[in-house]
Amino acid sequence: MAEIHRKYKDRVYTTYLLRRSYRQHGQVKQQTLGNLSHLPPQTIRLVRESLKGVAFVPLEQRMEITRSRHHGHVAAVRAMLRQLKLHRLIDPEPSRWRDLVEAMIVARVVEPDTKLATCRWWHATTLPEDLGSTDATQDELYAAMDWLVARQDRIERRLARRHLSDEGLVLYDVTSTSYEGSHCPLARFGHSRDGKRGKRQIVFGLVTDGQGRPVALEVYAGNTADPHTVSDQVYKLKARFGLRRVVLAADRGMLTSVRLEELKKLVSRVMKFTRAGGENAK
Repeated sequence: MAEIHRKYKDRVYTTYLLRRSYRQHGQVKQQTLGNLSHLPPQTIRLVRESLKGVAFVPLEQRMEITRSRHHGHVAAVRAMLRQLKLHRLIDPEPSRWRDLVEAMIVARVVEPDTKLATCRWWHATTLPEDLGSTDATQDELYAAMDWLVARQDRIERRLARRHLSDEGLVLYDVTSTSYEGSHCPLARFGHSRDGKRGKRQIVFGLVTDGQGRPVALEVYAGNTADPHTVSDQVYKLKARFGLRRVVLAADRGMLTSVRLEELKKLVSRVMKFTRAGGENAK
């Protein structure tokens, strides 16, 4: 292949010609077979190397794919969790328990399922290697959840320091979920919010900041009425989180006149014990 450079008005033009050499009457002559200048640079390089004797084969014939795992979605969720510093909220010190909890959070966002199914699913991704949980079992995931529950109070205090402030807005609501088993002590028959009558349920009370970011969660027996959960949340805000003035927004059925009077007494009692340095006012 011949590479010819031609300069015209301060600009250099390059032409690639495919030629063959032959002898005629004892002289070496060249014949131009084609002009390759219109081809992409990578194709021209391929032709040049091929003429030198280099053999090329399709990529799929030279590479064997032994395993392909998903990466982008789990990496994106984990990057966001790290940006939010959620791993430090869980525990400032690195540990296997923290890694397992973080892996379960990522799995819950991307592919929510049972713990057994999670152990099977995440091996199709790069998540277990990134977090060192390749050998994690279903029982170990449940043990990690027990470890997390023991840290709930500290995690909620850190969230409160980050998102709540005096004279700030606090949102509170209650929901429930049906329960299929029969061994949970909190599963009771009560008002079903999801319309699944005849099934036991568990009640959850969620506290968020004014923008809806979760701060604290309390789990109740399934037959607990909504108004009876409010006092626990007020205790959290005043005694545990140390807030002096907050606005609590809840639906009208939750903050009845009777409940408001009880809350006033509770706040007065909490403030009295707080000023005295007590922490067990409840």
